[in-house]
Amino acid sequence: MRDKQLAVRMRNISKSFGQVQANSNVSLDIYRGEILALLGENGSGKTTLMNMLSGIYFPDGGTTEIDGRRVTIGSPKDAFDYGIGMIHQHFKLVNVFTAAENIVLGLKEPGRFDLQAASERIRAICDTYGFDVDPNQKVYDMSVSQKQTVEIVKLLYRGAEILILDEPTAVLTPQETDRLFAVLRNMRDAGKAIVIITHKLHEVQEISDRVVVLRKGERVGEMVTAESTTEEMTTMMVGHQVALDIDRPRPVNPKRRMRIHGLTVRDGEGVLKLDNVSFSVYSGEILGVAGISGSGQKELLEAIAGLQPVEIGSIEYINDDGTIDQLIGKDPLEIASMGVALAFVPEDRLGMGLVASMDLTDNMMLRSFRDGPSPFTDRRAPKELAEKVVDELEVSTQSVSTPVRRLSGGNVQKVLVGREISSAPSVLLTAYAVRGLDVNSSYMIYDLINRQKASGTAVVYVGEDLDVLLELCDRILVLCGGKVSGIVDGRYTSKNEVGMLMTKLGGEAR
Repeated sequence: MRDKQLAVRMRNISKSFGQVQANSNVSLDIYRGEILALLGENGSGKTTLMNMLSGIYFPDGGTTEIDGRRVTIGSPKDAFDYGIGMIHQHFKLVNVFTAAENIVLGLKEPGRFDLQAASERIRAICDTYGFDVDPNQKVYDMSVSQKQTVEIVKLLYRGAEILILDEPTAVLTPQETDRLFAVLRNMRDAGKAIVIITHKLHEVQEISDRVVVLRKGERVGEMVTAESTTEEMTTMMVGHQVALDIDRPRPVNPKRRMRIHGLTVRDGEGVLKLDNVSFSVYSGEILGVAGISGSGQKELLEAIAGLQPVEIGSIEYINDDGTIDQLIGKDPLEIASMGVALAFVPEDRLGMGLVASMDLTDNMMLRSFRDGPSPFTDRRAPKELAEKVVDELEVSTQSVSTPVRRLSGGNVQKVLVGREISSAPSVLLTAYAVRGLDVNSSYMIYDLINRQKASGTAVVYVGEDLDVLLELCDRILVLCGGKVSGIVDGRYTSKNEVGMLMTKLGGEAR
């Protein structure tokens, strides 16, 4: 690192939000000609630290130097003036504008503005680093990857030398990730300083030169990527060793539990979300669902759970004796009254899964309050269940009487997953079950899901991490634009094959 030029020196940076200490005395060096991975679990303070460098937050304490000169960054404009730009997970583009219009938006240049000259400059930047951008393309016609590219070019157009990318691959296919990484390497080789905020260890290994790890708002260490392993990184992130292997026992005596045929769903505005979707779900099996964000995953699970109106199609539940129940047109209560034991972990934890103002015991009771023979509810069993979930899933809470709104996102997810699994379902639908969870808790959830599979439950697992889908799932259904583009065997497929299906219509369900 000594031969590289130091671009940023942050020393003893601290930031709190009320009683929450987001960063505590964090020091960080960023070099030109280097890709630095800022690694840590959710809530470790990675994004907060970079938000201070990019001018979104102002630190409570500490100092920042750019190229050896102490600076005060009080706004994103200040950061731009120092050559610092940040690409956030949620893009800040105007959909009805072209790429060029978005890139130059807000800039003040002398004389009359020349959009054609700006477009030529944009093309020159793209040629230099290997971007593929049409300056005249409207943002609403772009893929997620193209929008991200526009955001990066926008920063380079403004003269950024220090670029920060927050979870840049979260919604990209493997092929799009490869293209992004190729461009980042070109930018690094051209002398740019690049910081990637991430928690994906395999991507850290692939793209970064150096890794700095944060844990609970503090810097706990750094390592040279080429001299480190994912196990060492995980241990530093979590504070203890974590086994990074996901079991995938073969299904034992799988039987068809659900048959979905010709499912077509539109949202409240009439937009087609699912188009003639057909597949089967088997007991003792984990069926993964992959797809670019917004490909119909949410609508699929909600339709099966009775929460989403269906325009056409059928959802059949096959009982142990071979009889068939049709679930189309039934709400969750009617589905339960039919004797169908279906559990659903929704993407929207507090909007659909739990009641924020209620405590853990009462949230457990939401599943059982109709079961008692008396008009008075029994709080004993739900309280025991809440205590069991807190103990087994290591939920961080003062007591089971704590309102759910006071829990962190990861702990909320543990409570929801624990409650649904405790109902001993025959079908378990999960949408992003480990989103917001730390590494240790994520592997705990994978183990719980595998236990459900071993007990004969049919599991439908919607996930965004392809590596996990390939390790955990027996089969993977791939959605693209609301259609099934293929169903592949999780044991024999590859990330590239799934990635191609995520962006290519066609294929047959089976």
